[in-house]
Amino acid sequence: MPVFDITDLKAALPPRRALLGLDLGEKTIGVAVSDISLTLSSPLELIRKSKFTQEAERLFHLMKQCEADGIVIGLPVNMDGTEGPRCQSVRAFGRNLLRLRDLPIAFWDERWSSSVMNRFLIEEADLSRAKRAEVIDRNAAAYILQGALDRMRDAAP
Repeated sequence: MPVFDITDLKAALPPRRALLGLDLGEKTIGVAVSDISLTLSSPLELIRKSKFTQEAERLFHLMKQCEADGIVIGLPVNMDGTEGPRCQSVRAFGRNLLRLRDLPIAFWDERWSSSVMNRFLIEEADLSRAKRAEVIDRNAAAYILQGALDRMRDAAP
């Protein structure tokens, strides 16, 4: 399956199936899941990066467990809208997933995800730096996925 534009992703999914959202960091992968109506995202898990095959196996296991049939991956676009080496790495991760399994994937601009979630966790949740480190990536994944879900809903006819 090809990589989809976010506005076309919903049509590529079977009915009543969820999406996973990913925030790919250097050391971790934050994972979030949507509900089956593709309305709301929730933080799910933090995967420590190791070997790609192990990361992919864990993601596929989570997809099965959460009844998810597609993935939205946060794309770390530069503030000026250009794509740098990190974007290339994230796109390569998506291509590698597609080599292992035929599934719909879309990328979503994640420029503000970590900073927004970090500010929220400091100001609203009053979490210490140590506690924030434990939850920031999966919450950033939920923020990324929620933005994509909102765009998909707004684009629906």
